[in-house]
Amino acid sequence: MPSYSRRRFLQLGAAAAAAWPRAASADVYPSRTVRIITPFGSAGAPDIITRMLAQWLTERLGQSFVVEIRAGGAGQIGTEAVVRAAPDGYTLLVVAPSHVINATLYDKLNYNFLRDIAPVASMIRSPNVLVVNPSLPVNSVPELIAYAKANPGKLNMGSVGIGGNPHVAGELFKIMSGIDMVHVPYRSAAAVLTDLIAGQVQVYFASSLSSKEYIKNGQLRALAITAATRTDLVPGVPALAEFLSGYEASAWFGIGAPANTPVEIIDKLNVEINRALADPKILASLDRLGAMPMVGTPAGFGTLLAEEHDKWAKVIRAANIKPE
Repeated sequence: MPSYSRRRFLQLGAAAAAAWPRAASADVYPSRTVRIITPFGSAGAPDIITRMLAQWLTERLGQSFVVEIRAGGAGQIGTEAVVRAAPDGYTLLVVAPSHVINATLYDKLNYNFLRDIAPVASMIRSPNVLVVNPSLPVNSVPELIAYAKANPGKLNMGSVGIGGNPHVAGELFKIMSGIDMVHVPYRSAAAVLTDLIAGQVQVYFASSLSSKEYIKNGQLRALAITAATRTDLVPGVPALAEFLSGYEASAWFGIGAPANTPVEIIDKLNVEINRALADPKILASLDRLGAMPMVGTPAGFGTLLAEEHDKWAKVIRAANIKPE
């Protein structure tokens, strides 16, 4: 048997001791309750899906995953709570387009989102639907563009707030089509839909879930979806990209964690979230909610965040969007 010097033995022992907690952390994780902080309100598909995911993780990993709402400040309050939490996997964040939009929209944030939040897993993608009041004499995207150009500044475009996904989706449409519409922000999707049906606003980039029944009963007319290609979630409706090449403005959601969370814990959560998104019951629920699963790696989600950040930064600057 070869003999080792005392120095070599101590070096090996120190290396093993340093590696043990890191390797073991994922093996014992989670050993207590995990909080998933959502920085938005409790209504809507993202909240429903997050709670389904929390239940799945609770059952799979043997510890409670609890959804905690920390709304306010356009998502900043809940996000800052996660940024300041210990990077141990016990505080997670529901990540949405507003996170990368806010990075440009607000001059001063108490965090740098892309630096301070580590991507864990993407969850869902949900296209918006370009809907109009049926009294508007247009039946297609080209007709809407032609009408808007013939009537500059006379169409009102509703949204659920300055800098929200429907707003920037509409601004991207305006930029790419060269039209002028007046942006009218509301505080909720329900309020926008009420005024859209009444004709107070004429155009809205609505979620596929909130607009589905109104489209079906003829109260709204669907002209296109904001996904890159057509989808069965909104059957028979073309993609905006068919008329404006390269257009894409879907909502998406995922899970993040404080920066420096051990990679083994992130990888473990990623594997389990991907498994959840393959579960037939969850897939059926996603379909009902107008969402598509987004299975991928932490690195893939990080790439999406960076790309979306750059994309919306250009739109915010070009449209001169300022926060409320």
